[in-house]
This record gives sequence, C-alpha cells and structure tokens, in this order.
Amino acid sequence: MSASDAAPAPQQAPPALPVTFRPTRTRAVLLTVGAVMFAVISAIGLMLEQLGAGERLTFVLTALAFFAVLALLSRPKVVADETGVTVVNITRTRRLEWAEILRVNLRPGDAWVFLDLSDGSSLPALGIQPGVARNHAIRDARALRALTESRAAADGEPGR
Repeated sequence: MSASDAAPAPQQAPPALPVTFRPTRTRAVLLTVGAVMFAVISAIGLMLEQLGAGERLTFVLTALAFFAVLALLSRPKVVADETGVTVVNITRTRRLEWAEILRVNLRPGDAWVFLDLSDGSSLPALGIQPGVARNHAIRDARALRALTESRAAADGEPGR
C-alpha cells in the first residue's frame, strides 16, 4: 500500500503545524546500537593490558567513529511548518516552499518518501521510511500529502 497509489482512504485532516516526521524506531535502534558498540569497543580497548596508551586511544576513537556514523544515519527528518517543508537527509538539508512540492509519493517497494518538485526533479525524504514501522510511515506520508494538498488548495493552484 502506498500514500500516493492507495485505494481511496478516508480523507484525513492535515495535522496541526509545525509537525516533524521521523523514523523513531529506526532512530532508537541506531542510537542504541551505537551507544552499546561505543561502550563495548572502548571497554575492550581499556581492559587489554598489553596495549599502550596510544592503542587504547585508537580503540576509543574507533568506537566514537562507529557511533558518529550511526548517529548520522539517525538524522533524517521532515519538518513541516506554515511556510514550507524542511527535508533533513543524512548529510544534506533542503528547505522547500509549499508551492514547490507537487506530490508526495510512497509507492510499494520504496525505501522512503519521494517529493515530486515543481522544477521537474524528485527529492528523497528519508525522514519517512517504511523499513521498521511501515504503518507509521504510510500514516506520515498521507499526513504530509494532506498538508501539501491543503496548501495547494489554499493557494488556489489547480491540478495538483
């Protein structure tokens, strides 16, 4: 089931603004695994008696690097407010006005939502991803789509 091609679902009212969409379960798993990995690798490095201070520091810095990568992967979110949408992906953030978003797509098999933009391009929005919490992602995609459509209607833009 998808937010864009689903059978007609009851029309839901757009959520109150501002609203933040993010894959909370995925984020929790990534940060928990990162913290555990940091603790375990650091503890191993500190407990090995034959290691010198520089080698122990290398263990801790390596553990910190693993945690930093997982923290970066947990960063994606989509924030909608009165003036538009901010899409925060892994390494990039992009601010969009409501008028720039033509359609919100989450098709079967998609790893995350795609926003079709007025310039003809498509922007992945990793903040809504069905990986661990499929129903939550579909609900979020529908909510973002309802917001986009209500803004288009308010602006009097036909054919969206």
